[in-house]
Amino acid sequence: MQDSNKGAAPQPLDGKGLRIGMVQARFNEEITDALAAACLGELESLGVAPADIVHVTVPGALEVPVALQALATRGGFHALVALGCIIRGETYHFELVANESGTGVSRVALDARLPIANAVLTTENHAQAVARQDEKGRDAARVAVEMAQLLARLK
Repeated sequence: MQDSNKGAAPQPLDGKGLRIGMVQARFNEEITDALAAACLGELESLGVAPADIVHVTVPGALEVPVALQALATRGGFHALVALGCIIRGETYHFELVANESGTGVSRVALDARLPIANAVLTTENHAQAVARQDEKGRDAARVAVEMAQLLARLK
């Protein structure tokens, strides 16, 4: 089987008619609110109707995969977005939360066969998170739309 997309320019991103679910962790809320605002703004600029975006919040990054799974099971979504922020502390807890959150997000995507844009930031400090919050939020929106379009073409 040949890859018919090889060497081709990427398709223009068009979110019209897409239904997107977003799960936002509230821990480090200043950062995750900025991630969510950037993501929502970009989704709308790509043509996703505000009424077609379901945005839920959970306490922290470890709860994100459970909420993603609930949305995936509910059905009707073309893509999901995971938003969160894990900042390294002085204990091993950072590694635990970062690894388990990332693994959970990937597992839900594969089990549900649904694209999930993972914008759970993992940074060394608050300044790094602030520096990444807007671009990663916008990037998550673009990834969700692009992957929804790709999976639609592959069906």
